[in-house]
Amino acid sequence: MCVILLSFVVAILTAISMSAIATNGEVKGGGCYYLISRSLGPEFGGSIGLIFYVANTVNASMNCVGLAEAAAFILKGYGWRLIDGDINDVRIYAFAVCLLLQCIIFIGTQFENKTQILLLVSLILAIATNVVGTFLPPSTYQAERGITGYSWATTYANLLPDFRNGQTFITVFGVYFPAMTGIMAGASMSGDLKDPSTSIPRGTILAIVITTCIYALAMVLTTVTVVRDATGVSLPQFSSVTGRFIPPKCAATFTCPYGLANDYQVMLLQGAFTPLVIMGIFASTLSSASGCLIGAPRVFQALCGDGIYPYLKFFSKGHGSHNEPYRAYVLTFIIASVMIFIGDLNVISIIITNFFLAAFAITNFACFDATQANSPGFRPGFRFYNKWLSLFDSVLCISIMFVLSWVTALITFGIFVLLFIYIRTNKSDINWGSSTQANSYRNALMGLLKLSQIEEHVKNYRPQLLVLTGNPSARQDLVDFAYGISKGQNLMICGHVVPYPPSVAATACIKKLNVDFTQWLNEHRIKAFYCAVANRSLRSGVQSLLQTVGLGKMQPNILLMGFKMACLNKCLSDMDELKDYIGVIRDAFESNMSLCIFRNKNDGFDQSVNLQSPDDYLFLQLPDLMLSDSKSSLSDDFSRGEPHKAKRPTTPTNTSKLFSRASKPSENFSHVFPMAQLPVQFSTNSRNPSTSSGPFMKDPSLKRQKR
Repeated sequence: MCVILLSFVVAILTAISMSAIATNGEVKGGGCYYLISRSLGPEFGGSIGLIFYVANTVNASMNCVGLAEAAAFILKGYGWRLIDGDINDVRIYAFAVCLLLQCIIFIGTQFENKTQILLLVSLILAIATNVVGTFLPPSTYQAERGITGYSWATTYANLLPDFRNGQTFITVFGVYFPAMTGIMAGASMSGDLKDPSTSIPRGTILAIVITTCIYALAMVLTTVTVVRDATGVSLPQFSSVTGRFIPPKCAATFTCPYGLANDYQVMLLQGAFTPLVIMGIFASTLSSASGCLIGAPRVFQALCGDGIYPYLKFFSKGHGSHNEPYRAYVLTFIIASVMIFIGDLNVISIIITNFFLAAFAITNFACFDATQANSPGFRPGFRFYNKWLSLFDSVLCISIMFVLSWVTALITFGIFVLLFIYIRTNKSDINWGSSTQANSYRNALMGLLKLSQIEEHVKNYRPQLLVLTGNPSARQDLVDFAYGISKGQNLMICGHVVPYPPSVAATACIKKLNVDFTQWLNEHRIKAFYCAVANRSLRSGVQSLLQTVGLGKMQPNILLMGFKMACLNKCLSDMDELKDYIGVIRDAFESNMSLCIFRNKNDGFDQSVNLQSPDDYLFLQLPDLMLSDSKSSLSDDFSRGEPHKAKRPTTPTNTSKLFSRASKPSENFSHVFPMAQLPVQFSTNSRNPSTSSGPFMKDPSLKRQKR
């Protein structure tokens, strides 16, 4: 009974967690995989989805082997055998059953659903026959094999556990628990349900309650009507004084051939009508096996269809109006057939129990994690769940895995970790709004709030840089130098003053630049932020950056800028530039910030001259927001007056020397502060930028080699 109750607790808590996830929005095909991947992300979903698929496939083979064992035992009783009447016969029978079920499934799920109804009726009749048989007085043949009818003496003799032949509570649990793994069957066919958000919770929980009651009833009926040991030639003996059962002599050596602990066909012997009981045994295993052979390929089809495993894309193709995964059916049949040839029910059950427990543990953790993140997007319609119960069940599943077989548990987790690393390393741009993202935001927010309450100490000083890079791609040396200081362990912000007056169009331009340059930093593996402001005046723009950049204690304390090389030639004739430059330095000191000015010999850091050449008219431009039909050259000095108009070529020319360090500065060499920019196309009303990022970001030859 404890085995049944423990399995019930694991299954019902998992069903509750699954119901909470399933009622949080639309549920498509994929069952357990779909629920976990949309909740925890593709890494968790893809890893456990593949394990869950294999578990269901192996479960199908286990049910086929279970049916084959029953068939071989029954036929052996009539003296009929194929090879040896033992494991080889079991393998042949199991393979034939698996092949038959696969043929039925290939006909179509509609036909298979009708078959399931027939199996359900057979199963109900078998259960009823067995219950009726317990009330009938046992015949001599039945009594010699341990059946006593309802008896207090029998009940008392069977009340306490009596594990034999190396069996323990955990090993018995490992054999029984696969009977409870069908709770995912409804979720696995979520794509075929009319209203999965309602059907999955109701159907799953009701199925668990009903099946647990049936299992408990069968256990109680056999406990009170069948003794553990019987000889098969003499009637059970009871004490005339105490009325207690007296075990036969063979019980001491565990050699009795009959009885509840020795004969696996007790219910067949006890039933009122034996053929109906046999039919029920076959119906139970056939129903479970067919459910796995249908559900597993659909989970695998959904997994392959999401592109998480690119090499498995072949199996995502469906056929017909119901999108039948015929290719996945064939693969599932092959795997199940291979597992069938193990032939040992106990070995197979340990494998799939660990796999299913891993799937249950991740499902429960997904519910806990989504609830713990407090994301506004997690509002399940199913309210009868608790995050701490989900966490408890997750820990319980993992604990049972290791107690059941620590070697198999380690192998299971090893497979999970390898798949997790593979998906994280090779996944495409998949964004399903997982709770992992919600937790990242929550942890960052809580960390900033906690940090703001801590008084700074000199031992914890960190250089936090505001780097006046302008266009980071045009000043890569300056970006590299700054990143050499931060190394991803300190705050680094690339500041950019876009030479536009504040306007709706400028705001739209800056939003697009934020996206483009954030992507550029990620592609070059630079752990930094990009921040842009729109201002005609360089000094005013830098003042805005000094005042607004940062959040809480995460604020720059060092201003890093390049040496203004152009001043050596131009400042005597244009004092405005020198005033702006000196003004930025003074503003940094007045903001109580450290200042770092980095000089790169006589070349400076601006590579604008290498991004365009007067000979080929390759211009990288910012749009002139004041003039709807004009464009500005990258090499123009945007800090003074209006940008010059420049003719933009229709086709880019040679860009092989784009980042050539050997190129000499031309007369139009742009210094550090006039901010070069990616081209952004605007419509004629100068309001709405298009999504095009221009040839600079699209041309692969312009991309710098990653670190």
